Amino acid sequence: MFQKILIANRGEIALRVLRACKELGIQTVVVHSTADSDAMHVRLADESVCIGPPPSRESYLNIHQIVAACEITGADAVHPGYGFLSENAKFADILAAHNITFIGPSGDHIRIMGDKIEAKRTAKRLGIPVVPGSDGAISDDKEAKRVAAEIGYPVIIKASAGGGGRGMKVARTEADLEVALQTAKSEAGAAFGDDAVYIEKYLEKPRHIELQVFGDGAGHGVHFGERDCSLQRRHQKVWEEANSPALNAEERARIGGICAKAIADLGYSGAGTIEFLYENGEFYFIEMNTRLQVEHPVTEAITGIDLVHEQIRVASGGGLSVRQEDIKFNGHAIECRINAEDPRTFTPSPGTITHFHTPGGLGIRVDSGVYSGYRIPPYYDSLIGKLIVHGRNRVECMMRLRRALDEFVVDGIKTTLPLFRDLVGNPDIANGDYDIHWLEEYLAKED
Repeated sequence: MFQKILIANRGEIALRVLRACKELGIQTVVVHSTADSDAMHVRLADESVCIGPPPSRESYLNIHQIVAACEITGADAVHPGYGFLSENAKFADILAAHNITFIGPSGDHIRIMGDKIEAKRTAKRLGIPVVPGSDGAISDDKEAKRVAAEIGYPVIIKASAGGGGRGMKVARTEADLEVALQTAKSEAGAAFGDDAVYIEKYLEKPRHIELQVFGDGAGHGVHFGERDCSLQRRHQKVWEEANSPALNAEERARIGGICAKAIADLGYSGAGTIEFLYENGEFYFIEMNTRLQVEHPVTEAITGIDLVHEQIRVASGGGLSVRQEDIKFNGHAIECRINAEDPRTFTPSPGTITHFHTPGGLGIRVDSGVYSGYRIPPYYDSLIGKLIVHGRNRVECMMRLRRALDEFVVDGIKTTLPLFRDLVGNPDIANGDYDIHWLEEYLAKED
């Protein structure tokens, strides 16, 4: 087991990893920018190192500074959390060159899954169902028209190196295709420095279902069930559930078995999430995230397994702590992402939190790194906390969520709490009857 882990992140995920390390008796080091000197993870860590000014590229994305912090403090492993350098293959390679363990998969696996085209090819080879579309990047309008005609309209054009909805355009007819293709390529080039795009069949009313998987790097893999992440705004997840209201036990076992075998065959090490669009009983691979997800707590709630403990165990060479038959699913869990944003316009709302009170009671968990008097800096993601609720079934979970949202108090800034209070009372949400377009359509009606 590791002696000292450096946590290369900030906010609630840094605190989440720190707590797991302390439970395992591992010393902790955190890095921080000058803007985060009074953050909770800095206060609670055994050691902290300031690595630069507020801009991420000068601190949390500064690989050389983070490696230097490891060498100065004697950290023998790095946990990247999510975001920042968590899916940076170069970072994983540099750490390995310095004999520091990256708590995550190999740089090669990060590269494969970070390229959307190569990821799709790999998924297909491993037996994972994929969306019909081009085999690789589209070279010109003529090829785009040929592929679109083969798979049928509507189609969606996606950036190969993309994420967060950038470089993504829908074409419903051939007349739309040329403009959509050029716009997607332009956006992709500007956002990612790579204008390669590919085409897939566009599904009209799918759900977003993702499978939590783990591999030990030695040919063994397991899955921890699925999460339903269909409630999204601008392709950003807002509300996540485990298990999905749309799946039954047979479908869960089927897709879970496919994903666990794929991870084993790939020789993958650590945590990963295989994401799908799901429509009419069929799963279609979107991408694989080679890191811990923001929504991992709902999986922990229904399995009783600490996924960060599992990451650390696997990275240290201890292998998986469970076999597939050991993983049992208990009840239902929902996570709401609480952002420092205007609940109507979603404009970021940095500032000082004058009063912060979290709900409690059976089945309630709040992951947050803020506190009363904390000033939210304007430089980073607006996520300030996650409310996770667990119940014996979905009805009990929803009742408990409603109560918890009423108790949650954040004063001094605007947050998205009012949005969740509206959603929890909506009949479609209560019935689990929604898809990836539902939230944006709901917000458009409210406007």
